[in-house]
Amino acid sequence: MTIATAKTLPNDQFSGETQTWQTGSWETFLALSQQPTYQKAKAYYCQGAYQFIMGVGANHAAINLIVSLLVELYCIMRGIPFRGLTNASYRKPGLRECQPDSSFYFGDSVNASPTGREIPDLDNYSPPDLVIEIADFSLADDLGMKRLLYEEMQVKEYWVVDVSSLEMFAFAVDQNLGSRRVQQSVVLEGLAMDAITEALHKSQALDNAQLGQWWMGKIKP
Repeated sequence: MTIATAKTLPNDQFSGETQTWQTGSWETFLALSQQPTYQKAKAYYCQGAYQFIMGVGANHAAINLIVSLLVELYCIMRGIPFRGLTNASYRKPGLRECQPDSSFYFGDSVNASPTGREIPDLDNYSPPDLVIEIADFSLADDLGMKRLLYEEMQVKEYWVVDVSSLEMFAFAVDQNLGSRRVQQSVVLEGLAMDAITEALHKSQALDNAQLGQWWMGKIKP
């Protein structure tokens, strides 16, 4: 396949999480993603539009770590097989690409989760069971275009965490490409979104070790 030549976009379009989606072909997206300026960016492509996100702030990074910690400890305490990936890219060639903040495979899906150095090709691998995006300046985008992307990708569940309010938005993705907001996880039996929200608020006063100890006491079978 011939990669189209792509013009370098202005730097002010790639600062923080304020970028807008740009209309362009899959070939243009691939060409941009191979430029040195954007190779470390988080890359998204959906329905003929692309977005690159360059770097995140400390609050975003901290909340991402905490949410992953909560999921991992829940699986450990409940004996649920899991494999988590941070900032892993997933690609459906010609159609879509994403790099969620965190993604997880559970149960039997763990054995079929992607490995290796290449971007996982969704023609060869199943999508993750759970995808998580941490919204700092990107809440509308995470609830809008990215939600559409993950519906099309057919993940089973999608979480958005608002850094400012520590509010949780959890969606179960239907096979008909829609999604619905849920208060109980469909991939982690018994896990209520209210419990995650409570833990996020406690994280503002506790360090991660203290939070983990409290969380394990709350979720023990």
